[in-house]
Amino acid sequence: MYPWSRGVDSPETGGPSLGLCDCAPRRAALDSRAFTIDGVPAVKRLILLALAGWLAAGATLAQAPTAAATAPPGGEKVLRYAFPVAETTFDPAQVTDLYSSTLLNTIFEAPYEYAYLAEPTYIRPMTAAAMPEVSADYRTTTIRIKPGIHFADDPVFQGRKRELVAQDYVYAIKRHYDPRWKSGRLYLLENLKLLGLSELRKELIAAKKPFDYDREVEGLKALDRYTLQIRTAEPQPRLLHQLAQSAVVGAVAREVVEHYGDRIGDHPVGTGAFRLAEWKRSSRITLARNTNYRENLYDEKPVVGDETLKAQVRALKGRRLPMVDKVVISIIEEVQPRWLSFLNEEHDLIENVPAEFSGVAFPNNQLAPNLRKRGVQMQRYARADLSMSYFGMENPVVGGYEPHKIALRRAISLAVDLEREIRLVRRGQAIPAQGLIGPRTYGYDAAFKSEMSDHDLARAKALLDLHGYVDRDGDGWRDQPDGKPLELEYATQPEQQSRQLVEQWQRNMDALKIRIRFKVAKWPENLKASRAGRLMMWGVGWNAGEPDGDTFLAIAYGPNKGQSNHSRFDLPEYNRLYEAQRMLPDGPERQALMAQAQKLAVAYMPIKSHVHRVWTDLAYPWVKGYYRNLFVNGFYRYVDVDNAELNKGQQP
Repeated sequence: MYPWSRGVDSPETGGPSLGLCDCAPRRAALDSRAFTIDGVPAVKRLILLALAGWLAAGATLAQAPTAAATAPPGGEKVLRYAFPVAETTFDPAQVTDLYSSTLLNTIFEAPYEYAYLAEPTYIRPMTAAAMPEVSADYRTTTIRIKPGIHFADDPVFQGRKRELVAQDYVYAIKRHYDPRWKSGRLYLLENLKLLGLSELRKELIAAKKPFDYDREVEGLKALDRYTLQIRTAEPQPRLLHQLAQSAVVGAVAREVVEHYGDRIGDHPVGTGAFRLAEWKRSSRITLARNTNYRENLYDEKPVVGDETLKAQVRALKGRRLPMVDKVVISIIEEVQPRWLSFLNEEHDLIENVPAEFSGVAFPNNQLAPNLRKRGVQMQRYARADLSMSYFGMENPVVGGYEPHKIALRRAISLAVDLEREIRLVRRGQAIPAQGLIGPRTYGYDAAFKSEMSDHDLARAKALLDLHGYVDRDGDGWRDQPDGKPLELEYATQPEQQSRQLVEQWQRNMDALKIRIRFKVAKWPENLKASRAGRLMMWGVGWNAGEPDGDTFLAIAYGPNKGQSNHSRFDLPEYNRLYEAQRMLPDGPERQALMAQAQKLAVAYMPIKSHVHRVWTDLAYPWVKGYYRNLFVNGFYRYVDVDNAELNKGQQP
């Protein structure tokens, strides 16, 4: 999560975004006395972490050269920072994760976007000439595209400028329906019930024919060169949110896709402010200014209450976007080198300061004096997200709707000590989750309380005993009611916070006398296995792409299995409630249906909700205009890098 409200998969450690994602080191036996991390003894790793904290506190190493930042030659402005997980692909029809989506939001463009500095945010035209015309019954939406917008140059265009037209959006949306691309976000569009598109897909799959892009359907048409019309079978009062998702409906040129074929994920060509310039897979990504980008001037309104940002915004007014020439993104999965890269000014900002360093970077949630002295800017904010662990509902051990299977999942949930997880692993940078819906979205109720956050070992053991999960062979571990061994398998990633979360899972399950083992793989590998239904359990994070709780409820909606619904939960009553709320305008009736659906999810427990995270970003003073709007992933075009200030050298 990652999105109806669009969500994105995201690793737990990075954000959202699955951004689900969480948990687990190699349990090469999970014996902390002999624990190693990527071949480094745990004691040595602790020393390295302590060193990082010491540097953050303002210490210097006498024999270590400083890495004071300097602007590159030629006056180029370069924004540098890091992702905690690798990208997957650059194709909007195939991407589902948070970080790849962030990149796509800078390369491709939807008709609409969320206002960068607005709180609460609102939707405004991006490539559209104006806000759409929407019929009174919310079934017909007509959009006019601005003439004169061009794609970035590519050899496919043979030296000619390629103008954006309405048909490019028709083609981009249809690609999600083409089985060839295995779109993980098809559910977003199918939930909208665009007239004729799902039927076309089913017809061609049954006939074993390739997808027919030239066949016109009633629900998606280019009425003329610049006019797009969308018609739906049901009222869609929040369709506009989907039309603001560049990583989903960003325009693509058909001739580019047909030329590169299966390699299209390596050759993104959009109309956005940046283009992909260099790419070393899973290591380094360089975006460069799109020289064909239209004249677009900075005209953001200052955020209330932040005087520093207000002054920066006033200074940027009227500047042509984008203001930086390049964005260089390093993939640094381990928290310690990522943090040190920021301290050494190798990076200009750091998103989500790792929890391990919260005590030295912002003790008591206040910026540390030494960082304040260096002019570092801090932004702290609650995420519109959910960190969770899901149970594979089609798995023979933890899945199913029978009373004893529900009891097993509820018992496992009750054994999870969230207070300890928040205190020790997340360093206080999270709040307990009571259900699926995350903060800062419509439908979230801060007063809602459920057993989701309860830690009650006595009740957990009683549930297991009552339903036959007892030790039947005298080995000290619980077995299944039919006498087979009970063993959980939890998927995780090989990075630090996942390892710490795995230790908590081991402790929690040991207390229940339930065996658990951990399957470690890279994030993209786990995501692929999860979508195929091959994982028993996985810890992930879901990030809202729009300010609406529908995106969270969708992760348990049956028809979304294999896409946003990683648990493959499929309960008819839940599905009915989800569908009913989706068609209603905002109001008490819709809120009541959302609350009922959330309570059903708690009762059946296909998903163990852990926490909603609190993030803190830091940026050096030469980064101007940086602000964290949760629903604007492509922020690069709105920030500037002041090379003169950068070259002063900010090292103490």
